[in-house]
Amino acid sequence: MARGAILVSKVAVAMVFYCLVVTTPRAVEGVLTCEQVISDLAPCATYLINGGTVSTDCCSGVKSLNSAATTTDDRQAVCKCTEQTATTLPGMNLDNIRSLPSKCGLDIAFDINLNTDCSKVNI
Repeated sequence: MARGAILVSKVAVAMVFYCLVVTTPRAVEGVLTCEQVISDLAPCATYLINGGTVSTDCCSGVKSLNSAATTTDDRQAVCKCTEQTATTLPGMNLDNIRSLPSKCGLDIAFDINLNTDCSKVNI
């Protein structure tokens, strides 16, 4: 996989999971960095672009990010990171992004939307 495709995949994963983190409160100190978000979601890149089977590593990263984003600041940081990254990298499949939470056993009670206003993301 080319370096650009890997980066695109990481961004796509980050977008999906920003939505996951927006609704599930947890407890952690500090604000998550964009590097942390991308790192947790990187294993999901192939699924987000091509579909198919979601890997165990992908779901572990999704669940880890969901657990780490414990404050409003964390959730807004995840949102901003994913939006910034996603707008610069093509190739993501919105249907794959929307299906990822349930494929990883998470019940998300909202529609994943790439146009979310990050400043309105709360715990």
